[in-house]
Amino acid sequence: MSRPRGPAPALLVAVAEVPAAPADGTASFDRSVVRDAVVDGVLDALVHTSTPGRYTGAQVLLRLAGRPRTVLDVALPLVRADVERVLAELPASVLDVSAPAGPAPGPRPSIAVVVPTVVGRVDELDRLLTSLAVLDHPDVDVVLVDNRTTRTLHDPLPDLLARHPGVRCVREPRPGISAARNAGAAATDADVVAFTDDDVAVDPGWLSALADRFARFPDELAVTGLVVPAELETTAQLQYEAHYGGFGGTRTFEAVRISGSNRRGLAVVRYDDDRPPHILPVYGVGAYGAGANMAFRRRELLARGGFDTSLGTGTPACGGEDLAALVDVLWSGGAIGYEPAALVHHTHRRDAAGLERQLHGNGIGFTAMLCALVVRDHRHATALAALVPAATVRLAVRTVNRLRRLDPAGVATARGAVLSAPSTVPVPAARFAALELSGFPVGPAAYARSRRRTARLSRTAATAASRGAVLPTGRPS
Repeated sequence: MSRPRGPAPALLVAVAEVPAAPADGTASFDRSVVRDAVVDGVLDALVHTSTPGRYTGAQVLLRLAGRPRTVLDVALPLVRADVERVLAELPASVLDVSAPAGPAPGPRPSIAVVVPTVVGRVDELDRLLTSLAVLDHPDVDVVLVDNRTTRTLHDPLPDLLARHPGVRCVREPRPGISAARNAGAAATDADVVAFTDDDVAVDPGWLSALADRFARFPDELAVTGLVVPAELETTAQLQYEAHYGGFGGTRTFEAVRISGSNRRGLAVVRYDDDRPPHILPVYGVGAYGAGANMAFRRRELLARGGFDTSLGTGTPACGGEDLAALVDVLWSGGAIGYEPAALVHHTHRRDAAGLERQLHGNGIGFTAMLCALVVRDHRHATALAALVPAATVRLAVRTVNRLRRLDPAGVATARGAVLSAPSTVPVPAARFAALELSGFPVGPAAYARSRRRTARLSRTAATAASRGAVLPTGRPS
């Protein structure tokens, strides 16, 4: 992976907020009001950092009346004229916050938060639990699932839980994020279970936005939300953000409804406004959701068997469990909502080696997930066979488009969404694509190994239960 010389570039992460709708009753915000909010947001972020001089630009999440609308890149030092140029290029629709279409909300469901962890990132886990403590949703049941197979002599978890007395902890010794999520879902009786990861901080309105979406659309079995970066401090984080434009793909700031197709392998994506719908292969639902920010109606999730314990982080399959669960909803004809107001901040991999492992693992997890779906329902094979030619063309086009951004040195240029920030970094687009693609052929064998391991663990658990030594699955730690 290319590494630039000199000091590592960095972008300041900031939020520009205009909390109230326009006083004149219109749905569109005045650009001067938004400009002042952007300036205030950047200045506030600068005040709260110990190294303001190292940032050459800022990535600003613009939120109007509680709804994320776009991400802006502005140069530092901050100049109002630069901000005005950025805002002048924004489409008028970005500044419009008309009430979303759809039915009036019914009663909010009860909701629990499940956080799987192996307690490997104590500082980030502490930050997550702190953010969960200030959620604006009442009566939240927070379940932390300790997924370690062994504990260290100096276990940091008891001290961490002492600082967060509102958090319940259960143990799931079977390795893998799927087993941990299933244990967390089984440990609560809430109507809805929201899942996030231990390298995330949630927005105070995260759960309220999820609950409101479930209340407005009682037929939606799952809801996903928006993921933005918590920091852009390293070259690897900037490269990931520039290349992918989001956690699972290009970010979408409009709410959508994704309806399944009763096992044809296609879904219909409808926006909450008057834009025409479009067709999406169910296997591409990752464009609208990821495990760091998703919620399911608990009863329906458990009725489907929960998450596939042969998929996910902590297994040879590396990932794919979140997408498999979402695909399963669409495959059976169900509906999923995507609500960008349900916002979380994710800490991307900070170093090049970690990013490269993630990209390779993404490729493994994707094809492992496809294998898991075929094993569960052989009709997926027919759907995939019909979709593969078009999917291959789309993948080739996407890869070519990324590679077209290559400069003569063989790297792409990371630039801001609207204004090019001086913290431009080289992005090895060809290298990133190769890493993901190299994982594809590994996925099937990885899933087979994972299934064998899952079967072995199940036999061990059954033997222990028959001898009266029940494993402490889903029990308080």
